[in-house]
Formats: sequence, structure tokens, C-alpha cells
Amino acid sequence: MSVAFRRDGDEEHLEPKFEIPIPSGPNLVTARGKALIDEQVRTFAAKLDASADEPSREAAKRDLRYWQTRQITSEVMPQPTGDKVEFGTTVSFTLHGKQRTLSIVGSDEADGASGLLSFTAPLARALMNGEPGDLLPFGGQDDAIEVLAVTVLADVPV
Repeated sequence: MSVAFRRDGDEEHLEPKFEIPIPSGPNLVTARGKALIDEQVRTFAAKLDASADEPSREAAKRDLRYWQTRQITSEVMPQPTGDKVEFGTTVSFTLHGKQRTLSIVGSDEADGASGLLSFTAPLARALMNGEPGDLLPFGGQDDAIEVLAVTVLADVPV
């Protein structure tokens, strides 16, 4: 029989398990973001302790490695003043005539559905350092964004 048609076992056909990619750049977090990361470390450590089968243990180890790396590299940012758009602020603005409100947070805390935008997102970068009344360029258009209000992000319980 040709070697091409032989199979030594089922293991060779399993999908490889890769590490969870770590976002590039600094790991800036809010106080709430740091608490979320700490909670994830506790959760996956408990899952690892409770896992009986090897695939579950390996998945828990992989997730725990990711969150421990994020925990070690996290940099809690100082509380912003609220005078301008910064990391840890909530900004109300109009984009192409449509009003929106977003909070600028760390990568692991970001959740678009909840209005939490990563500081690395193009829209967040366009808003940075804007003050109420400023008209900012975005998407190749001058004056695409009008900053309406800036407030300090409220501490939301984890």
C-alpha cells in the first residue's frame, strides 16, 4: 500500500491548537479592565483545577497563559481629567451627522455592543485629544467628527 493512503492514527487529523494571539503594543487598562483581567485569571485557574480530561485541561492552560500574560503586562492608566478625549473617557460626538457615545478603554475590555471601544481602534485614535466643539477628520473626510461632550468613564462594577 502506498504511504499516501496510510494513516498512523487519528491524532494527525486533529486541528492544531494555537496560542491565543496577544494584541501588539502596550496593554493599557482602566481600573475596571484590570479587575476583569484578574477575574479571568481566577476563572481559568479554577477551570484548570476542575478539569478531568486532557483536552479540557489543555484549553484551560492555554486560556490561563493568555490571561496571566495580560495580567503581568497590564498598565493601569491614571484617571483622566475629562477636559479632552483620553484613555478612560466617555465621549459624545456626531459622526457624519449621527450622534454616538463611546468609552475608550483597553483592548481586553473593549465591547462594541456595550459602547466600549479599544484605544487602538481607528475611531478612538481619531477622537484622541479632541475637546468639546472640535471638528476632527476621519475616514479621509475633514470635519467628519464633531466632539459634543467628554466625561470621565464611570467605574462600572465588574
